Amino acid sequence: MKALIKASLVAVAALWAGAVLAQSPAAGPPSAASHLEKLAILLDLTDAQKPQVASILEGAHAQMKALFEQAKAAGGKPDFQAMQAAHQQISQDTLAKLSGVLSPAQLKKFQTLKQMHARGFGRHGPPPGGAAAAVPQSN
Repeated sequence: MKALIKASLVAVAALWAGAVLAQSPAAGPPSAASHLEKLAILLDLTDAQKPQVASILEGAHAQMKALFEQAKAAGGKPDFQAMQAAHQQISQDTLAKLSGVLSPAQLKKFQTLKQMHARGFGRHGPPPGGAAAAVPQSN
């Protein structure tokens, strides 16, 4: 029974997170402050945690941006596997830093939100594969 309640709570939180993270197309790109404010609500961050989490995430963003700029400056085709490995390392470092700031429950929520974001929850537009992929074909 306890597991069912937890699962239901996670499902509701995931749905709510998707709704919160979704933005209207006319709104333009959300600011970093807007993202952090939404994240603070979703993770129930304390006032002490907010600047720490912001600093960690801004650092990770800066690392990713530098990685992208480095690949762009090198010219030619970037090495996809190397980029993916570097991204994975930055993500692991970020989680390690966040684990020192967030409670285990908050960290689990963060990881869930990150997975949802990676899968495209809250994004607008056609699904991968174009609009035809959205409509199941009946035979």
